[in-house]
Amino acid sequence: MTDPAAREAVGRRRFRAPARGEVDRACFGHPLLAAVSAYEDLLVAADWPAVDALDRRLALPGRQLVEQDDALLADGLHYEQRIAQGRIATRPCSWHDLFNALVWARYPAIKQALNARQCRHIAAHGPALRNRAQAALTQFDETGVIVRVRDPALLDAWDRHDWVALFVARAEAWRTGDIAVAGVIGHALMEQALLPARMLVGKCVVVQGDDDAQAVARTAAMIENDHLLDDPLELRPLPLMGIPGWHARQDLAFYRQADYFRPVREGRTYPPINGRVAPPRALHTPRSAPQTRCDRSAAPPRTRRPRAS
Repeated sequence: MTDPAAREAVGRRRFRAPARGEVDRACFGHPLLAAVSAYEDLLVAADWPAVDALDRRLALPGRQLVEQDDALLADGLHYEQRIAQGRIATRPCSWHDLFNALVWARYPAIKQALNARQCRHIAAHGPALRNRAQAALTQFDETGVIVRVRDPALLDAWDRHDWVALFVARAEAWRTGDIAVAGVIGHALMEQALLPARMLVGKCVVVQGDDDAQAVARTAAMIENDHLLDDPLELRPLPLMGIPGWHARQDLAFYRQADYFRPVREGRTYPPINGRVAPPRALHTPRSAPQTRCDRSAAPPRTRRPRAS
């Protein structure tokens, strides 16, 4: 992007996390942050936890949180390669990295599977190239949600982007657990939830079953074994504030906000549960990539508002 005005416009759209003292503590009670509720004391404390203290508190098996500084980055390794060696580069005083660490503590099998897959692609294509599988893995890492359903028929309204049918007509299914959020993986989603007015969209993997923990375990196994996340088109967008109880206002006018509850794009299809899509290009064709969250040797990550496809 060479146009200065265009660059400035993009910059205005980038998410900027609020300062620690500016966060309303009530946001930590939102269902989107339920996965890390056991660590609420780290979120509401007046001061940031030091990286070494956070590492001792979380005690991640086989991994160590290490402060990201010039000495750490001098090894020249890709962010994911360093994790594979056992070191998770963590910036102090960063909501993004704090939530990333908490997701590592809450869902270690998911994070390990994502890292293993990323490293296999880096080994095959080098650290400067990215393919569609790596894009899918990163998107799920940043904005991913695991949704569990008992009956795959519940996906019909979702696949048509009939949001009133999914959230209003099927509200009881959400209340009874026939369809449920089994796990929020995306630490960028968690960071953006610090602003309660923000309308967030998760990118979802759907698993059939009755148990949330089993759904998470199956997702980790599918990612690790290359049975999932070969392409971003495998992920279903879900306007999270439409889930019954996730937003204060949920009348019919709310669900008719087309800029958030978007209609399905012509020709857009979604995979069956545990299935794949067939994108119109080779899944593993690498391309040159600008800096991303996965290579944090210089600038901090650019987190944009997740939007429905």
